[in-house]
Amino acid sequence: MKRLPLLLLMLAAGIFLTFSSMGKDKKDPPSKYERILRNVGEMLTQGHFSPKDINDNFSKEVFKKYLEELDPEKNILMQQDIQILKRHETRIDDEIKGAPVEFFIEAGKLFNQRIEEAAKIYKEILSKPFDFTVDEYIVTDSKKIEFPANDKQRYDSWRKRLKYMALERYVELQDLRAKNKGKDSFAVKTDADLEKEARSKVTKIMDRTFERYRYKFNDDDKFALYVNTITQMMDPYTEFFPPADKRYFDEQLSGEFYGIGASLQYDDGNIKINSLLTGSPAWKSGQIEVGDVIMKVAQGNEPPVELTGYVVEDAVKLIRGKKGSEVRLSLKKNDGTLKTVTLIREKIVQDETFARSAVVQQGTSKIGYIFLPEFYANFNDPNGSRSAVDVAKEVIKLKNAKVDGIVIDLRNNGGGSLYDVVQMAGLFIEDGPIVQVKDRENKPTVMRDKDGSVLYDGPLAVMVNEFSASASEIFAAAIQDYGRGVIIGSTSTYGKGTVQRSIGLDPDNFMATNSELGSLKLTLQKFYRINGGSTQLKGVIPDIVIPDQFEYLRFREKDNTNALPWDEVNKASYKSWNAGYDLQAIKNLSNNRLSNNETFKKIKSSTEWLAKQNDKEYPLNIDKFRKEQQSLKTTVQQLDTLLKLKDEMNVSYLPEDKERFTADKDRSERYNQWLKNLSKDIYLDQAMKVIGDITTQQNLAKTGGVKKQEGMKAF
Repeated sequence: MKRLPLLLLMLAAGIFLTFSSMGKDKKDPPSKYERILRNVGEMLTQGHFSPKDINDNFSKEVFKKYLEELDPEKNILMQQDIQILKRHETRIDDEIKGAPVEFFIEAGKLFNQRIEEAAKIYKEILSKPFDFTVDEYIVTDSKKIEFPANDKQRYDSWRKRLKYMALERYVELQDLRAKNKGKDSFAVKTDADLEKEARSKVTKIMDRTFERYRYKFNDDDKFALYVNTITQMMDPYTEFFPPADKRYFDEQLSGEFYGIGASLQYDDGNIKINSLLTGSPAWKSGQIEVGDVIMKVAQGNEPPVELTGYVVEDAVKLIRGKKGSEVRLSLKKNDGTLKTVTLIREKIVQDETFARSAVVQQGTSKIGYIFLPEFYANFNDPNGSRSAVDVAKEVIKLKNAKVDGIVIDLRNNGGGSLYDVVQMAGLFIEDGPIVQVKDRENKPTVMRDKDGSVLYDGPLAVMVNEFSASASEIFAAAIQDYGRGVIIGSTSTYGKGTVQRSIGLDPDNFMATNSELGSLKLTLQKFYRINGGSTQLKGVIPDIVIPDQFEYLRFREKDNTNALPWDEVNKASYKSWNAGYDLQAIKNLSNNRLSNNETFKKIKSSTEWLAKQNDKEYPLNIDKFRKEQQSLKTTVQQLDTLLKLKDEMNVSYLPEDKERFTADKDRSERYNQWLKNLSKDIYLDQAMKVIGDITTQQNLAKTGGVKKQEGMKAF
C-alpha cells in the first residue's frame, strides 16, 4: 500500500516525456498569465485523452462561455460590451498558443466598470417600495435570456430580480407575523413595515455580493475562471488550480491539513469561529472562542489580508498552510474588543470524513454498515490515511462483532483514488481484474487485485445514487460484474468514467505538488468495467432501483455538453463469484416490496412534479406567488416526511469507536446525530431487507442439504 503502483510510475514517466521539453524552444512570455496559459495549452494538446482542436471555432466557444461564466445572471455586462470584446472572439486560440493575453483583462475591466453601475441600480431600486399586486413574471434560467441591449432592459432585469428576492422575504415575514399573532413578546408590524424590512434584507445580500466583486474577485480569480473555461471545453474534469486551490484540493482528498483546528461559518457578512477541535492550536491557545469574528489573516510577518468580501472557503485557504508555519488572526471578540492571536499550524486530521461503521439490529440479525464519503488518499505521506486500509479495518471490526452481512454506503461519494478502489474491491473477491484503463494511444491496461485472500465473503450490498461517481462507480461495477454483491440505488450512478492526474505548470518541475504557477488536473485516461463497458455517461445501473428524490434533476454526466462519449473495450478474463443465492429472486423480492410501498410511490410522483417546477417563469404577483409556494412547500414537506422511517431502526456504534467519536463534545454530538439520521433512513432500511433476503436464501440452501457453494468462506 505504501508503494506507488507500477501503472502510476509508467504514467509519470509518460508525462515526463510529453512535457519535459514544454516551452523550452520558446522565449518565456512576459507575464505569469501568458506562461500559465501557454503551458496549459500545450498540456491539453499533448496530454489530454481526447483533445479538441484549438482553433477559431474553439475560440468562439470559449468566448461565449467565459462571458456567461463571468456574468451568469446576464445583468452586469451589456450587449455593447460583447460587441466591443468581439475582436477577441477568434484570438483566444492564439492566446493559448503563446500570444499576449488580452481578452480576459479587457473583459475584466468592462466587468468592473459595469459593477459600479449595477451597484447604483440595485441601491436605487431597493430604496423604493415594491408593488406586489402587479401581474408580471421573471425568467430565472440564464439560458433563456440575453445580455441587456440597453439601460432600460438592464434596469428592468435588476428590478425583477430584486423584486423576486424581496417578495420571497416579504411572504416569509408575513407568515412569521401570522404564526406569532397574539403573543405578548412579538411586535406586530404593518405590511408596509414588513415590505421595508424585506428590502433591507435584500440590500444586505446585495451589499455582500458586491463587496465580494470589489475585494475578492480580482484579476487572478478572473484569470482562473478564464483558464477553466478553456480546460472544461475539453471535458468537465480538466481543471486549472492556482497554488492555494491545489493545496486545498489535496487536503480534501487526503483528509489531512496543517491549520489551527477551528471550523468557520459565514454570518451576516462576517467569518466567525463556529467550533474548536479539542487539542488543536486554536483550542490550546485559550485565546480563541466560538463566535469570535475573524477580521484579518496574516502569514507570519506579511501584511494582513482583510476578509471583506470573503466566504468561508476563501478564509480557510488563507488560514491553512505549511507545517509549522505561523498565522496571525485579527479577531473581534464577543465583547467587542479587538485582539491579534498568533498560532503555529499543526497537522489536523479530518477523521470524520474517513470511513466509519455502525451495526444495525434487525430482529435476531446484526448487519454491519460502512459509510465511505470518498476514496481518500494522502499521496504525499506513505503513512497517511488511505480509504482502502480504513475500510479493511472497519470490515475486521464488523467481523469481530459477528454481523450477518455488510452494507457499504457509497451514496454521494464522488470518487478519489483509483489505486484505493482497486485495493478495496480486492477485500471482497479473490484475485482478479477490477478495472480496465485506456489512454489516448488506445491501449487498455487491466488493474488487478493480486491478493488471493478474501477478507470478507459474506452477504454484501452496495448503496449508490446519482452522486456516486468515478471510483464509486468502479467499485460498484466490479462488485456487480463479479456477482459478488447486490447494488442498490437510483436508476443510475453519475456516469464519470475518466481518470485525471494533477501536473505542475512549472516547466522545470511539473511533478511538483506545489507548483508556483499552479497545476492542471488533466484527463489522461478513461476506465472501463471488466465486462468491457464504460461507466462514462451511462454510469452503473443498480440491480435494485429505488425511487429517489433527485432522480429528475439534470446534473449527471450525460447532462454536460462537454462530456466525453461512451464506448467499450474487450471484456477482461475473470471468474464470477459463487454467491450462494439467486440474484433474480432477490430482485423480485425487493421489487415486490417497493411496488406495494405507498411511500416510494409518493416519492416518485412528488419528485416528478418538483422537477417540472425548475424550468418555468415565476410570478411576481403575491397571490400567484403564494399559491405556487404553498404547493411547493406542501410537496417538499411531504417528501421530508416520506424520507424518514416511522419506525426507527436500532443503529449503534461499535465499542472500539467510542473514544474516537465521543472524546470531543461537538464531535460526539455530530456522531450521535449521524446515528440518529441512519436510524430513520428509508433507503438503508431497504438495503437491510436485501441483506435479510440473501441470508434467508443461503440458510434455506444449507438446511435443504445443499452443499455450501465454493468461494463462500466462514467468517
